[in-house]
Amino acid sequence: MANRLVCGFVGLGLIGGSIARAIRESRPDSKIIAYDVNTDTLRLAKADGVADLTVSEINQAFRECNIIFLCAPVQKNDDNLLLVKKFKNADCLLTDVGSVKTSIHETIKAAGLEDCFIGGHPMAGSERTGYSNSKAKLLENAYYILTPTESVPDEKLTFYRELVVDLHALPIVLDYEKHDYVTAAISHLPHVIAASLVNLVKDSDSEDGIMKMVAAGGFKDITRIASSSAEMWQQICLTNTDNIKQLLTKYIESLTKIRSQLEAHQGNELYNLFDEARIYRDSFINASSGPIKKSYSFNIDIADKTGALAQIATLLAVRNINIKNLGISHNREHEEGVLRIEVYDEAAMEEAMSLLQAVGFTIHRKK
Repeated sequence: MANRLVCGFVGLGLIGGSIARAIRESRPDSKIIAYDVNTDTLRLAKADGVADLTVSEINQAFRECNIIFLCAPVQKNDDNLLLVKKFKNADCLLTDVGSVKTSIHETIKAAGLEDCFIGGHPMAGSERTGYSNSKAKLLENAYYILTPTESVPDEKLTFYRELVVDLHALPIVLDYEKHDYVTAAISHLPHVIAASLVNLVKDSDSEDGIMKMVAAGGFKDITRIASSSAEMWQQICLTNTDNIKQLLTKYIESLTKIRSQLEAHQGNELYNLFDEARIYRDSFINASSGPIKKSYSFNIDIADKTGALAQIATLLAVRNINIKNLGISHNREHEEGVLRIEVYDEAAMEEAMSLLQAVGFTIHRKK
């Protein structure tokens, strides 16, 4: 690889923009070439100093790249790949950022590009989209899965791993088929379940909407991801279909088994269901990495008196702690604290809790 890093970006949305920003911070002498169909995005990237060169089409400018990131939507990558193939140099590494890997690997094989491709999946994201919401910190301490082809040289994999480390992300190398099965289990199926559960409550609710009114705590926690982009999850379901279907079948079988245990009043089996889940869940690493992002929130006891909420908001504002979400919990069956405060990152959460505790508020940290 050349001494100076020259990166090409085909698509510069939330993920592509965040990677480009992280490269600019970690390797300021690198050169970044960007293409996007959105001219405003290119203008912003140039104004921010993130992109050195922006182009209105995939062209000769990409010949000097030693790595090109395919960051457009999945359905656009095939066409973009054929254009990139015309202009990439022989030593250039190709990668993508999609959460499903089988389809891109099959496309790469058909294009005869297996010797220069390593799939990439930064397991980070936000409910906000587009380049304007990208940030280098989005990748910090997030798992970044690499799925090399069998024929890609070891030195290219080493180069990519080192780049991921420089971005302050955590590289993991997986076979692309294993990647798709893993993400189907811990990301894709949970989104399907969350959406179906929300729709179950919607369809079961009374005309006065009592279920919606009292929904809080556990229900909101396990269905938060149902607020994700419908278009994105439609595409994921249509590209990782077999793995999602296989795991969905297993999940349906487990629900059928639970229904039988309920009908038979099998107390021991029902206890084991919850106890085994609790033990396994409590063993999870408490980190923000992963496709289902951690919510940085805590609950606080607050007196029912004029000015109490304003006092909290003012204290946090003075310390430049941005509040992402704020809400009163009227249903606290499974949690303590009447006021729920959500901020944007762990450092802000810890600072906010310490600040409020120091002035006498009682804090309840969410698990």
